[in-house]
Amino acid sequence: MNFYTFVKMLHSGFRYVVFVMVLIAIVQALLGWFGKKAYTEGNRKINLFSMIAVHTQILIGLLLYFLSPFVQFTSQTMKDDTTRYWTVEHICMMIFAMILVTIGHSRAKKITTPEMKHRAIAIFYGLALLVIVMAIVQSHRPLIGS
Repeated sequence: MNFYTFVKMLHSGFRYVVFVMVLIAIVQALLGWFGKKAYTEGNRKINLFSMIAVHTQILIGLLLYFLSPFVQFTSQTMKDDTTRYWTVEHICMMIFAMILVTIGHSRAKKITTPEMKHRAIAIFYGLALLVIVMAIVQSHRPLIGS
């Protein structure tokens, strides 16, 4: 197995960690927001670990970006749907999702009321998860599986 294949497998596998962590954070936030529950240390840790997972996935993805034969900077890049997707669209959508998670985490840290902390996480992490799912679906690859 070469290095590109290893990084590609790592990136593909780690997406499940990201998906589960972000989903757990969203569910906890929704339960806290609508159930008017306290914002606990456990909530903070789940949110933090979710953000760390997203950032780690981006770093693995950036490494893959520079190794991938699908990423090409030629005059034909924007004319071919597949090449454009992997060179421009996928990375932009995923970086945008990472920014949403980071903003949500940062806002939740600054807010003082538990309900508003949960709300910030639910909204920003939820939007990020939506962008991530849209990017995966747009790739014409299954959400679960290869």
